[in-house]
Amino acid sequence: MSKILISIIGRPNVGKSTFFNRMIGKRKSIIDEKEGITRDRVYGQTEWCGVVIDLIDTGGYIFNDANEFNSPVRLQAEEAISESNFVLFMVDGQDGLTQTDKEISQIVRKSGKPYFCIVNKCDTLKSDTQKHSFYELGMKNAPFSMSALNGRNSGDLMDMIIKELGSKSIHASKETENVLGLSIVGMPNVGKSSLTNALIKKNRSIVSTTAGTTRDSIDASIKWYGNKINLIDTAGLRKLSKIKDKIEYYSTLRTKSAIFRSNIVLVLIDAEKGFTRQDKSIIDETIKVGKGLVLVINKWDLIKKNNDTMGKYIKSIKSQFKLIDYYPILFVSALTKQRINKVLEISWQVYERMKTRIPTKVLNSKMIEILKLNPPPSQKGKNIKIKYVAQVSSEPNVIAFYLNYPSLVKTSYKRYLENSIRKNFDLEGVSIKLSFRKK
Repeated sequence: MSKILISIIGRPNVGKSTFFNRMIGKRKSIIDEKEGITRDRVYGQTEWCGVVIDLIDTGGYIFNDANEFNSPVRLQAEEAISESNFVLFMVDGQDGLTQTDKEISQIVRKSGKPYFCIVNKCDTLKSDTQKHSFYELGMKNAPFSMSALNGRNSGDLMDMIIKELGSKSIHASKETENVLGLSIVGMPNVGKSSLTNALIKKNRSIVSTTAGTTRDSIDASIKWYGNKINLIDTAGLRKLSKIKDKIEYYSTLRTKSAIFRSNIVLVLIDAEKGFTRQDKSIIDETIKVGKGLVLVINKWDLIKKNNDTMGKYIKSIKSQFKLIDYYPILFVSALTKQRINKVLEISWQVYERMKTRIPTKVLNSKMIEILKLNPPPSQKGKNIKIKYVAQVSSEPNVIAFYLNYPSLVKTSYKRYLENSIRKNFDLEGVSIKLSFRKK
């Protein structure tokens, strides 16, 4: 039996993203009155009466190419129809039947997939008369009125879909297997969507030279040597002072949310533009929330090289940001696929390190040597004595120091302890936090 995968199709502003968010129970797709907010395919999962249902939100279907994104958005919607096993064709009850609705209905019919025509924005029983004009489409099933905004008739709709698919429904709980959450973040136009498409080997995200093309966080599940990875393409992160409108503001929130729900963050750098203060800010944010980190220098194919170009590039980054010493740096080209295979390999290695706890006995044995070489300096006439050390959590990886005067440990000495721990244990790519506690 196959899982239910529903694509939501329709022209702009009919309420596709509102319905999608309601069904999955969170605001994953950005909603705004402005047309064309959703561009890529956005995936989400829900469960209805014990049936696991995956949904795909798509961009508004527009037949002309007045805007550079209209054609790729159509392609994304058609890909969604192709991979789904049920189509929800959504129309706007308040606007009535349009020529675009008629043209989309033909595409839905030709797909050969089971479908329903959903008349949205019928917020009350009285407004159900709005669906009458859509009988003209001659769809297989009668138009069904509902309201994505207040949820009216949404439950009945889900019941109808499950009944329509019958034996194709799969009664199971959501997957609980070990999954690596891997988000791709960086400034606008560094190649995040190109890298996503290269890794999943198909065009899940729209690629354009226009900054801000990706707005939602786009999830894609892939298998790598039997391991499951949830790859998250995100919108470009700018300084708050440079965010121009609320759409970009919400995109930024989605990106930060993607970082929070991932295990490893791939911070993408444009090889031509080099390492910037905003890149440092993104890395700081990743380390602060305790995520694994891999630095990926993209567009390496555009750089003129000699025997030591890579070494000089790394040296330049480290001179600006010393912490980079602790994290892997990869040089790739999403366009030519150069070293793309290394991205998932290194990310999984970091993930394995994050999950491995340092045994308390081993940690304390090594710490005795570290403290002998450089004991904590006295402060305010008091001798600081570290009694013992233990790793108290993973993801985030927290190492606790139990001592007599936690508040007197200087920042420089904390840095020394972290450096010493990293030198003695394999923690490349792993963000660690030191906690100083009274004993």
